[in-house]
Amino acid sequence: MYESDIKDLLTALKEGKISVEDALGKLKHLPFEDLDYAKLDHHRAIRSGYPEVIYCQGKTDEHLTGIFKKLLENDNNILATKATPEIYKLLKGLSHNINYHELARIIVVRKKEIQKSRHKILILTAGTSDIPVAEEAAVTSEELGNTVVRLYDVGVAGIHRLLSHKKELDDCSVIIAIAGMEGALASVVGGIVDKPVIAVPTSVGYGASFGGITALLAMLNSCANGVGVVNIDNGFGAGYLASSIIRQIELVVS
Repeated sequence: MYESDIKDLLTALKEGKISVEDALGKLKHLPFEDLDYAKLDHHRAIRSGYPEVIYCQGKTDEHLTGIFKKLLENDNNILATKATPEIYKLLKGLSHNINYHELARIIVVRKKEIQKSRHKILILTAGTSDIPVAEEAAVTSEELGNTVVRLYDVGVAGIHRLLSHKKELDDCSVIIAIAGMEGALASVVGGIVDKPVIAVPTSVGYGASFGGITALLAMLNSCANGVGVVNIDNGFGAGYLASSIIRQIELVVS
């Protein structure tokens, strides 16, 4: 439940459009609902601006189904990350609104229309192998209400590919730079733009990339200013952080 939902509920109660009992029924599970194996944080959208997101990996089928059924009782859109095709098959019968983004490994249930942001998030990848992580960031950003521009396979092995897109670099408000191997893309981008760059190291690379640790350390040690780093393969974290930045920009501008 968002802050705007609480305001609408209280307004409806004040105007006599709903009863006290109905209003109490909608509020009784705030701030969380205890399912024993999970405590659903219905209050999170009020505190942080976005509803709780389900991390699917490691959960049992029974727990995932139970969590989804409870969240479907509310009016919020649902976002579930690290969802395999098998998990989608398990859950898809619970609602006709369930959609699966296979490349991003994200399940979405959209109950409300999303008003897209005026400011843009630009998502870059160094190579094609980084696209699954990029799609996780992109779908997350879009479902949290953002306008997203994708620009893939523009790594430093052919840096002219990146430099030919100066307009896209200039037009956005936040950049997510995703790279494996030695992770150089984030530093290069950070050195040529005047906006925050969220760097995402990926586990793409040969033996000495150590599953993304080489890219992670390179990004953490970037000499370019304005570069922040999230965890290896954490496209969701990058998309969420970028969305929070855009949200603050638009609150100030409005």
